[in-house]
Amino acid sequence: MQDLQQTLTQLLDYIKGIWIKKRYVILFSWLICPVGFVYVATLPDQYSSKAQVFVDTRSVLQPLLRGLAIQTNPDQEIQMMAKTLLSRSNVEIIARESDLDLNTQTEAEFESLVTSLASDIKLQSTGRDNIYNISYSNQDAAVAQRVVKETLDLFVEGALGNNRKDTDTAGKFLNEQIAEYESRLSEAEQRVAEFKRQYNDILPLAGTYYAQIQRLYDELEATQLQIKQTKQQIETIAQQVANRKSVDSFGVSSADEPMLRTRYDDRIRVLEDQLDSLQLRFTEKHPDVIETKALLAKLEDAREKEIDAFLSESTDDSNQPLSDLNRELKLEVSRYQSLLAALDVKEIDIKNKIARLESKVDLIPQIEAEDTALNRDYDITKRKYEELLSRKEAAELSRRADVSSEDLQFRIIEPPLLPKRPSGPNRLTLYTAVLVLGFGSGIGMAFLVSQLSPVLIRPKQLLSLSNYPIWGTVTHLNSENIKKRNRMRLIIFLLSSGTLVATYAILVAADIMNIDLFGGSIL
Repeated sequence: MQDLQQTLTQLLDYIKGIWIKKRYVILFSWLICPVGFVYVATLPDQYSSKAQVFVDTRSVLQPLLRGLAIQTNPDQEIQMMAKTLLSRSNVEIIARESDLDLNTQTEAEFESLVTSLASDIKLQSTGRDNIYNISYSNQDAAVAQRVVKETLDLFVEGALGNNRKDTDTAGKFLNEQIAEYESRLSEAEQRVAEFKRQYNDILPLAGTYYAQIQRLYDELEATQLQIKQTKQQIETIAQQVANRKSVDSFGVSSADEPMLRTRYDDRIRVLEDQLDSLQLRFTEKHPDVIETKALLAKLEDAREKEIDAFLSESTDDSNQPLSDLNRELKLEVSRYQSLLAALDVKEIDIKNKIARLESKVDLIPQIEAEDTALNRDYDITKRKYEELLSRKEAAELSRRADVSSEDLQFRIIEPPLLPKRPSGPNRLTLYTAVLVLGFGSGIGMAFLVSQLSPVLIRPKQLLSLSNYPIWGTVTHLNSENIKKRNRMRLIIFLLSSGTLVATYAILVAADIMNIDLFGGSIL
């Protein structure tokens, strides 16, 4: 309790010391307040224009085109556009479109204008719902509105233009890549075709080299078995013919036709067609051509023999008739002999093929490795080419979807209007700050002077400064004059402070009512 009382006493001593030095309050308040009031009052008015826009990123086509077309994230696009809107290049566009560059004469002035615009234009997001506020302040209300309008237009057009520009760039890139891969695919096809032409006698049409050899061995084994069966059948029929004598007509006929027909005619015709087809594809030295020609020659020879036998037997018919059974048996023998001849040719051809393939067994691994590499490169190139075509189609679908319905829909909630009343500066706050600064600096100086040259206000202060006891106090002889002087000083202080406070009140009222005291007109 005693400490609190001492603190209050000390505080009262400080206040009394400041009151005694109140002339410093008058001095500093009059040095600061009038100058500050005039400065604040002459500050140019600032007009602020504001626009508010809502970006709707919802699209009806998005769920319909999911998985069919290339889709971007519209929320990320608009966020990136908002971050880059006030880039230097964009601010230069705003300055030129707003005709602010007409007031600059040098490059340095234009650079300063762009820098100030970049810091003065405010783009703020509400944090949700994709609502953005654009604001700018200037001494000219029309300039403020024009800058906000150009910024809003750039924001809208830039977002839509970037989307179309990205689509066009992607389409151009895809076309370049498709052309490149189409050329590479054509080159790969030519390399594969040339390789196959070079090794067409070694490379199988399907499967591997060893699978082809195994297939030929299986075919050879089946052919040899068929030869054995045919020989056995010929021997059996020949034995039956030897047991009984008969006449064989050989199945040759000439009814209603100008020439003789045999059972070999259809096979010869088929082999001739097959030979024509092979000669269109291969040379005369190709194994298949040689084999077909040999088989055709054997069939033609067999046909001639059968016709000769038929003619000779027909001559014998005038001397001795043959039984139908013997003719059928001889015809069967002839058929099996023809089949046996064809099988022999086939066996020889298969053996030649096997020998030819086995002679090149050392080249096969290298050839197959080259064939695998060529096919792999061709398959990769073809797959990439088809993938690029698919992506091009998806990009084209996305472009058509963008034309029919934009992913970003801009709705202007609040357009930039021409401000009618100034938005700044906040003179009420500035007037108050000047008044507080003037009186506060005076009070601070008075307190400092009172501490540097203290004045004793009560007797106990002397006791605290010295060890001498105080026996009493003596009053001043001219106390009346002192009181008058103090009253005069009080009146001067009140008039001085009241004048400043009244001036402050007048300025505040004028600011509230938008009265220009210096120009004498109502804004």
